[in-house]
Order: sequence, then C-alpha cells, then structure tokens
Amino acid sequence: MSIESNIIQVENLTVAFGGFKAVDGISFEVKRGEIFGFLGANGAGKTTTIRCICGLLNPTSGTVKVDGKDVSSSTSVLKPRIGYMSQKFTLYPDLTVKENLAFAGSLYGLKRKQIKARAEELMQFIGLTQHLNEPVKLLSGGVKQVVALAATLLHDPDLVFLDEPTAGTSPTTRADFWRLIRTLAQNGKTVFVTTHYMDEAEYCGRIVLMERGKIIATGTPQELKEQFFPQPPVELVFSRPEISRVRAELERSNIGEAENFSGGLRVRVNDWARFEAYAKEQAGVFAFHPVEPTLEDVFLKAVSGRKGA
Repeated sequence: MSIESNIIQVENLTVAFGGFKAVDGISFEVKRGEIFGFLGANGAGKTTTIRCICGLLNPTSGTVKVDGKDVSSSTSVLKPRIGYMSQKFTLYPDLTVKENLAFAGSLYGLKRKQIKARAEELMQFIGLTQHLNEPVKLLSGGVKQVVALAATLLHDPDLVFLDEPTAGTSPTTRADFWRLIRTLAQNGKTVFVTTHYMDEAEYCGRIVLMERGKIIATGTPQELKEQFFPQPPVELVFSRPEISRVRAELERSNIGEAENFSGGLRVRVNDWARFEAYAKEQAGVFAFHPVEPTLEDVFLKAVSGRKGA
C-alpha cells in the first residue's frame, strides 16, 4: 500500500513503563477519509497508542508517521492538522459553550472572527445552537460530549481522534454521536475512534482488536466475522425450560460457549458435527437457527484463541 493512500503508518510501536509494556510491537495503517476503529477493553493500550500518534507521548521503540512525516520530529507541523478529543472531559464547567469554544480556538491561534464564524457553523452542524450561551455545567452529559466534539473540530483538522467519545452516554446520544462521525467522514475527514462498545465498531470501515497491548485481529467488520466464524453462531429456542441443563452440557463437552438471550441460548459452536449430533439427541427440546455473528462474538473468539495458543 502506498504512502499516498495512508494518512497514518505505525510500525513496531512499543511503549513501556518500567517493565510493563502498555503497547507491545504493533503495526497498522489508517487510510485517508476512513472511519478507523480501535477496539478493546479498558487497559488494552488504545489511548497510549493515540497519544503517540498525536505526539503527546514518545514511544519506547518503533515509528509513527502522519502523512509520511515522523511524528517525533514534526509535531509542530502536524499539530494544526490533528483534532484530539480525550477520554477525560476537558471543557471548563463554569464557562459558557461559546467561551469554551473561544478558548479552544485561541489555543490554535485562530482570530476572533474565525472563532465566531466557526463556532456558529459547528453548533449548527451538531444541532446545539440554543446552548451557545449556557454554562457547560448545566448541560447534560451527552450534550457536553457533543460540545467537546465541537471544540475538537474548531480549527478544522483533517485527522480527528476520538478516544471513547460515547463512554457513559445514553443509547440515544451514542446513536446521534455516530451520525456526526459518519458525516465527518463523508466530508473528507479521517476519523480514528476508540471504543469498548463492540456494536459501535459496525460503523467503522476497518477495525483493530487489541488486548493487553497487542493487536489480535484487523479487518473490516465483515472480514473479521467471516475469519472467525466460517460457520455462524446459532440461537436455540426452547419448547420447555431446560436452558440451564443444555447450556451446562454444551460447555462441559466443549461443543460451544453459550449465553442466555430472550427465550433461549445463543451458542458459539466449537464443533459443528458434535453440535448437530447433540441437537438430534435433544429432538423436541429446542430448535436452532444460524444468526449473524456480532463483533462481540468475534472479540471473544479472538481472545479465547490467544489464550489457547
């Protein structure tokens, strides 16, 4: 893949704190104009990686390039092109939305007229013009997050990092936030987003799954589903209440991992031949049908595969 098609290139990145490797020799590329997802549990190394790409943290080893330039030697040149919304809420609660945006704009050297015009444009874009003169402390958690996004975009960066942007927000706010993210990508921005919500990754063009500082899988959501589930999971619908017994038998015999869902079990099948034989033995107890695997299924399968390696 040519440098021209990538905006980010990471090669053998390692970040160690004493004897602990928060990031352990990872490599990946991010294409221009895509929504790129970094998935993993808290502590997987996602935020540490972002901080290296933004020039906020020096790697122990490896290289990080943005637009072909080494971040370690080009931070001042790259800074105006990057917008970073951190996990920690960074707005000032006693200032109004307008005052917070004015402060954010001043950090990037924007003039007052530029800040005013850009703030009005962004608040219209996110649909919050009515909140411009309200103190941030009076806003709901979801609205605060969206205002933080506006502050991140104020200087019109073409590379946007969103670190767990929807953590702790309502399902409605999460849906609204992802509509904004998709619009940013449609407008030519490259969006790099981290999340531990597996369902959100369905909106990404490509994703990386991380665990304990290492990349365990990379690809589009569909590619990962096909890679880890050449045979799809199944849902078992019961004709009488024997869910606990069946679940225990499936897991004890290592036929599959099961979890409860409304009215039955969802099973990630390990051995299809044995599962079909077991299903015949249980004729009349349950019916089963294949279902589309989720990215949570993929992540659990990838993690279990590493543990068994």
